[in-house]
Amino acid sequence: MMDDTRRKLIASARAAFAEKGFADTSMDDLTAAVGLTRGALYHNFGDKKGLFAAVVEQIDAEMASRARALAEAEDTVWSALLAEGCAYIEMALDPEVQRIVLRDGPAVLGDPAHWPSQNRCLDATRAAVAELRAAGILKPVDVEAASRLLNGAALNAALWVATCDDPATMLPKAQDAFRMLAGGLLVD
Repeated sequence: MMDDTRRKLIASARAAFAEKGFADTSMDDLTAAVGLTRGALYHNFGDKKGLFAAVVEQIDAEMASRARALAEAEDTVWSALLAEGCAYIEMALDPEVQRIVLRDGPAVLGDPAHWPSQNRCLDATRAAVAELRAAGILKPVDVEAASRLLNGAALNAALWVATCDDPATMLPKAQDAFRMLAGGLLVD
């Protein structure tokens, strides 16, 4: 029963946050839309911000899964790393991702580098960088530093694409720059 209540609240909140944004979403409206009360929201998530964090976590997990699937289709760890980063940047074109994760997310939840979902992305990047460095494909760079910079570059490129005036035009520019920056790590 509690899982069902949580699922209903997250689904209702996700639709409301995507349509109206965090600030303009009414807790009464989103709970009433699924036949629940504010008490159910407070019991399950603590407050509106807690519910928002659960929605961001769900969307971020879906984004990571989509990016990982694209990476798994690649032939090498290097091309997989680039594919995953470029896929993350491209998801900034999705209106739901734009609004909830990339625009409202940092405003409501603070620095994305501190979100659990972003740290899981960093873990995947770290593993790929360590493997590439061990194989001699990357210059002798610190794995942690390179991982954080690559992860941050993809995140900041996505933030830029999501908030610029013409995201579709900026996307290929952001992806090209990401590839070039990452390419600087390769052994000559």
